[in-house]
Amino acid sequence: MKRRRLGSSALTVSEICMGTMTFGTQCDEPMSFRIMDRAFDAGIDFYDAAELYPVPPSAELFGVTEEIVGRWLKTKPRESVIVATKVTGPAHGWFVPPVRHGHTALDRVQITRAVEQSLKRLQTDYIDLYQTHWPDHGTRYEDVLDVLTDLVRQGKIRVIGCSNETCWGVMKSVAAAENNGLCRFETVQNNFSLINRRCESELAQVCRQERISLLPFSPLGGGVLTGKYIDQYPAGARFTEYRSAGERQQKMADRFLNDRTRETVARLKPIADQLKITLTALSVAWSKQHDFVASTIVGATTVEQLNESLVAADLVLDQETLRRIDEIEVAIPNPMKEDGLRRL
Repeated sequence: MKRRRLGSSALTVSEICMGTMTFGTQCDEPMSFRIMDRAFDAGIDFYDAAELYPVPPSAELFGVTEEIVGRWLKTKPRESVIVATKVTGPAHGWFVPPVRHGHTALDRVQITRAVEQSLKRLQTDYIDLYQTHWPDHGTRYEDVLDVLTDLVRQGKIRVIGCSNETCWGVMKSVAAAENNGLCRFETVQNNFSLINRRCESELAQVCRQERISLLPFSPLGGGVLTGKYIDQYPAGARFTEYRSAGERQQKMADRFLNDRTRETVARLKPIADQLKITLTALSVAWSKQHDFVASTIVGATTVEQLNESLVAADLVLDQETLRRIDEIEVAIPNPMKEDGLRRL
């Protein structure tokens, strides 16, 4: 599998990253191990977790995903795996996480504590990529970067990144790093897919000019781009369940799954069919083909699902295919209602 550099750091990673947010809920530990073993055997050396996982977040299951990844990590040579995880963002914004009594903050005390606890759960003495799960736009970026820089100097983390961040936030962090001699975010992990192409505009320019790598999550649009929702709400599927869950889950389902996203997927299907590939393979291949993307994060609840994504590993879409895909975007621009960043 081809490899790309994370930002301008010394780290290179496989073009496909194994996401782990379902490990501990939709996947039990034996299945999680089988999925990660299949990914590893296929050449994926990059695994993304978070202290908040698995999803949906709960106080009872907080940290379970990292524990599962940590036990699996002991079965592999440590240097053969690039491990990424995240510190939970502030609790005074759009979401109060069930962590640290609902008082999470991106300050020295909590970031340091979060790193130490993640290291223990992951059973390792260093984290390759440590990310802020979502930002705090009311605090100074230099304060956040200062503690992360100290942790890099201590050897507890190698590279830092951010997630769910705006173009303004990324540039503000770059300026804070440059003006204060601090480590900078080398990556930004945002929602990016064929039903949410917003990153191709302003954020792509930021990434190219500042040599920051995008790590797309939800390249399958939460499963919408597999085609399973085109004409039904399949039993047991995420957004089928979310439609009757809490308000936050209902809003998320409505963002990802609506008449415009369904129509987009319906128009993409003939393209995939003509290429004799699945919509899954088409979507992952399209994501990783962008020059500002280092690694596309895929998720799976079965080995069979992962195998569909792995088809994209050696797949390069030709210019005619890309043109046909772009025509759909022109006809149905921004089909996903919003990407969540407006709430920050």
